[in-house]
Amino acid sequence: MRVMVAGLGNMGRSHALAYHVHPDAQIVGLVNRSATELPDALAGYPTFKTFEEGLGLNPDLVCIATYSDSHADYAIAAMEAGADVFIEKPLATTVEDARRVVATATRLDRKLVVGYILRHHPSWRRLIAEARALGGPYVFRMNLNQQSDGPTWDTHKALMQTTSPIVDCGVHYVDVMCQITDAKPVRVSGMGLRLSDEIAPDMYNYGQLQVWFDDGSIGWYEAGWGPMMSETAFFVKDVVSPNGAVSITDGNKGASDNVDGHTKVGGLLVHRPSGDKLIDLPDEPDHQALCDAEQAFVIDAISNNSDLSRHMNDAVQSLAICLAADESIRMGHPIDLGDQQ
Repeated sequence: MRVMVAGLGNMGRSHALAYHVHPDAQIVGLVNRSATELPDALAGYPTFKTFEEGLGLNPDLVCIATYSDSHADYAIAAMEAGADVFIEKPLATTVEDARRVVATATRLDRKLVVGYILRHHPSWRRLIAEARALGGPYVFRMNLNQQSDGPTWDTHKALMQTTSPIVDCGVHYVDVMCQITDAKPVRVSGMGLRLSDEIAPDMYNYGQLQVWFDDGSIGWYEAGWGPMMSETAFFVKDVVSPNGAVSITDGNKGASDNVDGHTKVGGLLVHRPSGDKLIDLPDEPDHQALCDAEQAFVIDAISNNSDLSRHMNDAVQSLAICLAADESIRMGHPIDLGDQQ
């Protein structure tokens, strides 16, 4: 399977390394708009500066790990050129563009996989299963605040030119909420604050959303980026129901801007009124192993002609919730999700 990778930041490089070792993948080109240092394993592949040059290689599969504002147009161009697509989250910067990408995949019968890395993590799948076993309605309490500085803060500032923290990171955890409850989201509200003069006046680097579901479940998620962020309680993953709760217990998460720490679980505490159960989860996959699993899923879906309809619809739904929260912050009032479904 001939693969082209566009975008060679942290995620793009990891995805390229996954294709490099996959027996059914052959990288035909790497695309990055500026010169970048590559690991030795990738140094021998042809590199190009434009997405159009990469498409000219006639790849079977295009991996898109560029900034969010290019996602929709690049994905559609790749599918119209005859390629299947893996695209990093978020799928697009608007719900309309996300639906346009999904409609193109459906119309052209292309495979479209969105980079929801937690779906490939065995410990997160266990968390979802344990929470579902408790039964709803649920309270979801989740956050991921990152005390970023230096190059990581520079990356966050670049991301915030088009995407807020609660959209960029929030789609992962809202997707987890939706997988647990399986209920329809009905309303969302948000609040945010600009905590740095280094970002645009109309952008905020701290945000929080609250979402209501039609089964009575409710949830909140918060995300903040920057050198001013606190590392106290920066990583909370907690699900509560009438029958108990399930929580990530691992206390030593490392630095808040460490990418391996963002997916690490370590252990789960399942609480019921009858007693508690601690589930130890040793030998978790690291970030690269998760990217390897993600790309293996993509190649398997293409090879076996898997039905990805639910996967694509779920990606649009979680994005719609987070974008509605972003709109709520800017408008100053809750958003009814009826028009977003």
